[in-house]
Amino acid sequence: MSAPGIPVMPLIPVRGLDGKPGAEAMAALDRRWRGRYLLLAPHRLGFFLAMAVLVAASVWWTLVQLDRMTGALGLPFALSPSLAHGAVMTFGFIPLFFSGFLFTAGPKWLDVRPLEIGQLLAPLLLQAAGWLLWLAAAHLHAGLALAALALAFAGLAWMTLLFWQLIRRSRADDRVHAAAVGAACIVGCLSLAGLALSLAFGWHGAAQAWVQTGLWGFVLVVYVSVAHRMIPFFTASAVPLMKAWRPFWLLWLMLAVAALEVLAVWVELNGLIPGSAWPLVRGLVELAAGGLLLWIALAWGLLKSLKNRLLAMLHIGFLWLGLALTLGGVTQLQGWAQGAPVLSLGSLHALTMGCLASLMLAMVTRVSCGHSGRALVADRLVWSLFWLLQLATLLRIAGAAQTAFAGWLLLAASLLWVSVMAVWGVRLGGWYGRLRSDGRAG
Repeated sequence: MSAPGIPVMPLIPVRGLDGKPGAEAMAALDRRWRGRYLLLAPHRLGFFLAMAVLVAASVWWTLVQLDRMTGALGLPFALSPSLAHGAVMTFGFIPLFFSGFLFTAGPKWLDVRPLEIGQLLAPLLLQAAGWLLWLAAAHLHAGLALAALALAFAGLAWMTLLFWQLIRRSRADDRVHAAAVGAACIVGCLSLAGLALSLAFGWHGAAQAWVQTGLWGFVLVVYVSVAHRMIPFFTASAVPLMKAWRPFWLLWLMLAVAALEVLAVWVELNGLIPGSAWPLVRGLVELAAGGLLLWIALAWGLLKSLKNRLLAMLHIGFLWLGLALTLGGVTQLQGWAQGAPVLSLGSLHALTMGCLASLMLAMVTRVSCGHSGRALVADRLVWSLFWLLQLATLLRIAGAAQTAFAGWLLLAASLLWVSVMAVWGVRLGGWYGRLRSDGRAG
């Protein structure tokens, strides 16, 4: 029996004899984009909000670069645009991407029951709303920027607390990577609070230092912890006769490099080491660490990975970490020899655009494909976007040199970056609001 006026839906066999969804079941799936489908899995909500902040921040920064070169927009600023840019690129979309990954893979790492998606809704919405407000506040009022940071901090702290609850419930033998990520999230919260306090008291140098602390002590630590655990595993799964080699000394090395860079931020802000020895020491350490990580990239199967596009994207992204540290070391030594730092923004963007953004593109694409019922491959569009990102990175590094073309190189890099992120974001954002193509839950 059915209620008057309500049609009876036919029973459709969900799966065939091979265990896969039958043709009729696939045809019956709702193919429309619906907001409520974002609440079906943590990666859907976290990645979608991250894409929204990423695209908004990228469009904003491109308009800032355009205005710098042409003056066509006449943008007013209540905050330093460089500080606004650095903060949103460090604390804005990246923790939202982290949330999608950590609350999907984290419970499997820790062998605990995953959180209900409703528990993540408020902290993630607070972060997204805070960073979108931050972009507007950069032009309107510093007080509004502080309110934006308060929202973002509340969301990040809440997210960190939820992740630590998973760690505390775990009885898994290996909790090292999860604990490193959890500690990094605490550093991220402290850095964001430090940014807010510095902005409130007008300590502009300290505000920039807190952004750098968040980059090295929070974002990079999460990246290298996940890379150490996952890249060898993915490679061993895809490359014949390749074993998952991930010695813990390598993780300690990468964490020590991150700690050194955080120390360098505050040493150079406060001038705690007199004379010219510090750039020499820092440069030599960065060169040594960069060279070792370049060797690790080869040992992890960089050349063998090139036959698998999605795997190659991960390996090339990791390669950029060694390149960034090597370039940073050369920069420090050249600055020591000349008495002034040069190309420091080049090595910084080799890290952020070359390493972090490449790994972001690869890992988010992989998770999104796997959890939407699609094959774990980088198709022609994703592969093309990846190489356009590499070009944008090279243009940004070239723009760090003080030449007559620097401004135009920065604008070209920004235009390429925003194009890549917009196309990628719209494509994957369309997946998150639709049911899986294979009919499975999640």
